[in-house]
Amino acid sequence: MAKKSKQSKILPIYILNGPNLNLLGVREPEVYGYTTLAAIEKMCADQAKSHGLAIVFRQSNREGEIVDHLQEARTSGCAVIINPAGYGHTSIAILDTIQALKIPVIEVHLSNIHKREPYRHNSYVSKGATGIIMGLGAQGYLRAVDAVAEILKVSK
Repeated sequence: MAKKSKQSKILPIYILNGPNLNLLGVREPEVYGYTTLAAIEKMCADQAKSHGLAIVFRQSNREGEIVDHLQEARTSGCAVIINPAGYGHTSIAILDTIQALKIPVIEVHLSNIHKREPYRHNSYVSKGATGIIMGLGAQGYLRAVDAVAEILKVSK
């Protein structure tokens, strides 16, 4: 069952986005697509609502701020969906924080990192994630919301 607060309200899914994702739609659209981060946020909010859930949606270019958001989600969220972007390949700090969470974590990548440059093939975040969705573009976020709903046993 979904994690609830003291007021018996289902806590939101934290959807966290790493560096440069604020440039979606204009940065390398042949790799990342034309969908903006604002459009992805709206899509995720609608998808979560269809499952009776809400979201907290954030983006940061700063590793420490992402760690802060993850720590907040530990007590204020029912799950995390994270697109760590470039930090997935470099951040032990984000991995350590994810491993401290007691809630589901779904890692999302817009592109298939295994079809890209060799340095992108490894994701530290994957080592702590409940599941991984990649290569589906913006639709990957929606599949992640569906996965969280299923994991939490929340019906439509």
